[in-house]
Amino acid sequence: MEVTTYPLHSISLEEAKALQFKIIDVITRHFDGREVLSLGDLGVVPGLNKPTTTKKVEEVIAEVFGAERAQLVWGSGTGALRWALMSTVKPGDAILVHEAPIYPTTQASVESMSLRSIRADYNDPASIAAVIAAHKDEIKGVLVQHTRQKIDDRYDLETVITQIKSLLPDVPVVTDDNYAALKVKKIGCQAGADLASFSCFKTLGPEGVGVVIGKKKYVDRVEKCQYSGGSQIQGYQAMAVLRGLIYAPVALAVQSEVNEELVVRLNAGEVPGVKRAFLANAQSKVLLVEFDTDCAAQVLKVTPSLGAASHPVGCESIYEFAPMIYRVSGTFRAQDPTLEHRMIRINPLRSGADTVIRILREALAQVGKED
Repeated sequence: MEVTTYPLHSISLEEAKALQFKIIDVITRHFDGREVLSLGDLGVVPGLNKPTTTKKVEEVIAEVFGAERAQLVWGSGTGALRWALMSTVKPGDAILVHEAPIYPTTQASVESMSLRSIRADYNDPASIAAVIAAHKDEIKGVLVQHTRQKIDDRYDLETVITQIKSLLPDVPVVTDDNYAALKVKKIGCQAGADLASFSCFKTLGPEGVGVVIGKKKYVDRVEKCQYSGGSQIQGYQAMAVLRGLIYAPVALAVQSEVNEELVVRLNAGEVPGVKRAFLANAQSKVLLVEFDTDCAAQVLKVTPSLGAASHPVGCESIYEFAPMIYRVSGTFRAQDPTLEHRMIRINPLRSGADTVIRILREALAQVGKED
């Protein structure tokens, strides 16, 4: 199978710097100079039912993304998306989804609510129109995953949302913005969706915390379900979210530049044994490397000893800095199981292109000696 990919367009380093400066400016409008140097408060503050710091961080996030409201929740991106679905549709409802393998944790949420999936090809406007026309009275919600579910997905998030909203103006649209937030110009709520959701762990924040962001009436429903003290994101955790939000745009833009450099160098033949390299969102924006032979499994056995991370923690979490060299994603393997034998994915994370090139070259040399 000849593979063609359509990765999301990443913001430039200059745009990332501007976003960082915007975030800081917004923070200074919500926090005073002493508060930014604190770890934040704890507990269910009377009148707020959450820490004051958490409330302020949520206000910052909402303003940065131009949304009515934001709510920090437990469960990372999976939890955020689950709460977004729970606030917009009821158990047993039918939701419109892309005609592709659904991300496993998302599928668990769909099954837990007994939601019925009505599928349309988001790559094809005619398919969207035809499916909505046939099921207009059934569809009670819409789910759009921002990053790619299939290796050849090419749809534009805002274009899809705009078309769906024109045909189903009163039906809430939820987006899964994991692996896209702070990398691209717009997340779902900025592109016309009712709610967006993403993991703070993937924006250099603490593990376990997610964000639901968008229209107030839906976010209010999420907050109502977070009444207990144990459900609250504490002040120090919210401050960790904020610090990640500050540093992620530039770090992720540099990562994108390294990926672009690697594509050029690998396709120029710098590493013998590499057939070709290309970028894809799988789920994070990564480098896919196809070998001349079915040696992917042998390469993956060798690369950890050469310094590459052997598996993800959060796929761009604060704990990950060495380049991650790993198998292709599960949704891509579901579409074409043969990819697993000849292809790997590489996320350079905080490393430079030279490090990735060295590890690949040494790994292929070792595999060649074994053969």
